[in-house]
Amino acid sequence: MVHMKNKINLLKKIIFIAILIYAIITVIKQQKILNTYAVQSANLDTQIAEAKEEQQKLNEEKENVNSSEYIEGVAREKLDMYLPNERVYVDSEN
Repeated sequence: MVHMKNKINLLKKIIFIAILIYAIITVIKQQKILNTYAVQSANLDTQIAEAKEEQQKLNEEKENVNSSEYIEGVAREKLDMYLPNERVYVDSEN
């Protein structure tokens, strides 16, 4: 009878320890997953901030696209066009 109680108590202790170990392992795994999600969230926040900055720049450019200064700049930089009687100097060393 006493021997049987000892076995049951030992079995209860083993089950308790097994459940405790399982719970600890589960918490550790979940913490790793949460850390991964936190890093991904921070990266996405950075990407969102960069996209908003780019959007702001594009909105500013969109507002200025019909201004004469913008048109002149594009004509000079991309089309190599200049105003009449404007002197253009070219560096011949390059």
